[in-house]
Amino acid sequence: MKTEHLISMVNRIGQFFQAMPDHDEALEGIALHVKRFWEPRMRRELLDYLDKQGGKDISPVVLEALRQHRQLLA
Repeated sequence: MKTEHLISMVNRIGQFFQAMPDHDEALEGIALHVKRFWEPRMRRELLDYLDKQGGKDISPVVLEALRQHRQLLA
């Protein structure tokens, strides 16, 4: 899957959860959604992109969620 498509998808997930009043709950929600519904190879590609590109083009709330819950996603 193209990395650009993964970034677009994860940013849309972030938009949904960002509306939650509890910021920590939103971060966990983003990570849990990616863990539950994305194939392992999709998660690996996203984390690899994060490592190599520093997460450019990924929304700040998603970056925070990925960094905070990386162990869950690996």
